[in-house]
Amino acid sequence: MSSDPAAGPTHADLIREAAAYLNPVEISGRLFGNGAAIAETPDGRHFPGVCIDTPCGTGFCAEAAAIAAMVTAGEQRIARIVAVWRDPSTERLHVLPPCGRCRLFISQVHADNLHRTRVILGDQEAAVLADLIPRHEWPSPLDSPF
Repeated sequence: MSSDPAAGPTHADLIREAAAYLNPVEISGRLFGNGAAIAETPDGRHFPGVCIDTPCGTGFCAEAAAIAAMVTAGEQRIARIVAVWRDPSTERLHVLPPCGRCRLFISQVHADNLHRTRVILGDQEAAVLADLIPRHEWPSPLDSPF
């Protein structure tokens, strides 16, 4: 990633931007905002999201919240995405890879996302979404009748 401002933000810039949205708060015994994400579109627009721990048990990841904001704004293609969490006991920031549900969600929002979305895994590391989803291709039919 270039540090030239004309080239766009670095991974570290996006990590810092996501971290700025961390604002953990407990509501009715549930933790909100202890994870945050930024989804970046190919044209450089940024959409934040925070995680929400819901009583139904499914929760709502920060990546899903960021993508929901994107879709609300009419966007579906994701150039880069990053999620962060700050350990309350050490105050150290962690970059989190998306959970399996979020990986699938990112791939389903737009077909291009599977092979074009770069998931930021650190200030110097990223991976294409398809590399994080094993066996993402639809399987071939069986040769034998059952």
